[in-house]
Amino acid sequence: MNIGDALAQAAADLAEHDVPDARKDASLLVSFATGRDKAFLIAHPESLLSSEQRSHLENLVARRCQREPLQYILGRQEFFGLEFEVTPDVLIPRPETEVLVEKAIEILYEVPNPQSCEIGVGSGCISISILHAVKTATALAVDISPAAIEVANRNAIKHQVSDRLNIFLSDVFNSVSPQTFDLIVSNPPYVPAPVLETLQPEVRDHEPTIALTSGQLGLDIIERLVTHSPAFLRSRGALLFELGLDQSEQVRNMFDTKIWSGIEFLFDLQGIPRILHAVKR
Repeated sequence: MNIGDALAQAAADLAEHDVPDARKDASLLVSFATGRDKAFLIAHPESLLSSEQRSHLENLVARRCQREPLQYILGRQEFFGLEFEVTPDVLIPRPETEVLVEKAIEILYEVPNPQSCEIGVGSGCISISILHAVKTATALAVDISPAAIEVANRNAIKHQVSDRLNIFLSDVFNSVSPQTFDLIVSNPPYVPAPVLETLQPEVRDHEPTIALTSGQLGLDIIERLVTHSPAFLRSRGALLFELGLDQSEQVRNMFDTKIWSGIEFLFDLQGIPRILHAVKR
């Protein structure tokens, strides 16, 4: 089997299983199986696959036909210009979360030697991207999943910020010692439980449920963030977190204006209020 045949067969198999972007995914899987970049695949369709490469490709395509996310198969995802290791133990970083990172960087640039805290570190993409951009910053990050913490630590080492990022096990703030930060950030689980079954199989069947949903309305962790963050924020410190579709009014109503000011929503590229920004008085 040559590269041209492999691309055609992979694309056909993926399309038969209703995989979105079948031709694009086929190209990425053939590239991964052969160790050749896209330019080589285009320029050398006649190049033959070894038996090992063909077997590897068949395995990869079979996994994608089961709707396993491409990012888990390849073991990586780009986010904010950096490449992150991802496994089924962590949520796959998404473009809309970059809005949160951009705002976080903007906030921390204004603070000398800023300190931030992330609740639910996952792959580490948020805190690591912030620290990569703000060289004077340090951060603490927690997660309830030991496996996620291992992934985040590997990514922190890869991007050379591990000396400024302390990651440990905690259920929200439960294991965080009394201290205050300039910024608290989070991409919490916010999918309402009844909605989970309606999601794409890549998400519903493969991404960690604990990182997707928290309670019937999807707001359990967000409520804990709003309630407990003031104790961990300095005066004029900021809270930034992601939220879901049609949750903005419910979330706004959680904020006591005696404690918080400057409550605003930041919109993603689809015009959805995606990030909540609030400042402690």
